[in-house]
Amino acid sequence: MAIFSTPPKSRALESRLTKLDKLRRYLARHLGESAQPWTGALRRLAAAEATVGSTSIEGYGTSVEAAFEILAGGHPPQASEETQRIIAAYGQAMDRVAALAEDPHFHWSRQTILELHFLICHPQSDARPGRLRDGSVFVTRGPGRDPYRPPESSEVPGLVNELASWLESGDVSRHPVVRAAMAHLNVVSLHPFRDGNGRLARVVQSLVLAREGLLRPEFVSIEPYLGRHTREYYAVLEEVQGSAFDPARDPSSWVEFCVDAHVSEAADRRQWVLVAYARHDFCTRVAGEQGYPERFVVALDQALLGLPVTNADYRRASDIASPTAVQDLQRLRRDGWLEQRGGGRSVRYVATDKLQKAWADSRESPLAMSRSIDLTQG
Repeated sequence: MAIFSTPPKSRALESRLTKLDKLRRYLARHLGESAQPWTGALRRLAAAEATVGSTSIEGYGTSVEAAFEILAGGHPPQASEETQRIIAAYGQAMDRVAALAEDPHFHWSRQTILELHFLICHPQSDARPGRLRDGSVFVTRGPGRDPYRPPESSEVPGLVNELASWLESGDVSRHPVVRAAMAHLNVVSLHPFRDGNGRLARVVQSLVLAREGLLRPEFVSIEPYLGRHTREYYAVLEEVQGSAFDPARDPSSWVEFCVDAHVSEAADRRQWVLVAYARHDFCTRVAGEQGYPERFVVALDQALLGLPVTNADYRRASDIASPTAVQDLQRLRRDGWLEQRGGGRSVRYVATDKLQKAWADSRESPLAMSRSIDLTQG
């Protein structure tokens, strides 16, 4: 028995990949490591969106804002303790992905897959984190639909070894988005663990893409798209998988679905960049007009992005001491730009109506429009 094989190239798919590559090169220029100062907040937002997209598919839903706080070490009251643990674990796995993506000595192995599963599922002891399943299982697909039967547990170790070998050296001439899609399909179809296989498949897909070195994992993830299109995600998997594991089936529709998801996400990220330039210009202008130090731009920009600003967040991003961070944030509160929420260690700051209105008014200004026009040429 073998794993699913990568489908042959098609003219239509190659055309979509060409369009996608143009978008990805644009994002690499504007969201790379040496990019603009506002990319830090966008990176953290992207990580929160990806985490929510992936964990919500498996029933651990919460808001992006809550996930942002959880990934920063907070404990938002609107998320259950179980959801907080699952999201924090997923964030740790994605942090590991970022480290492995930059490791020049990295090699795919079965141990890599076991390690990632352990990180994802360590809050769930019944998932047997990092240990391949034993016994037969059936994957339910909802009322009135036939379940899916993965390979027998006795075949799983050999199939996982084969998958690791393919990840290391198989189809290396194919587009990384196609290879990542096939990695996702094979992990979720092998169903090598008792639980967490969907989350693992999406993390492995992100690592395949991140290893390319074009963008950080959170910027190449399609989890937000999958979270918004969960029904379509399951439908195409069901179509390709059939009722039981059969690697002779044609995975073309799955690859096409993933490419379309990447195109959609890349287009959304491109719009992020256009707005982010104008927003950063606006925050810089406010700081200048008010006589604020340049570091104030960090807090204003993050608040306008719709994310809560904490003392820890702000001092890390600005490289300042905690007392200075408190003074800065309180000054922005007194001046009416930020509103304080919570108390004690859970204090966070959000944009006031005054700040949001000033930003909304500025977006019609010639400066903001000309900056966006310039960027669209890239």
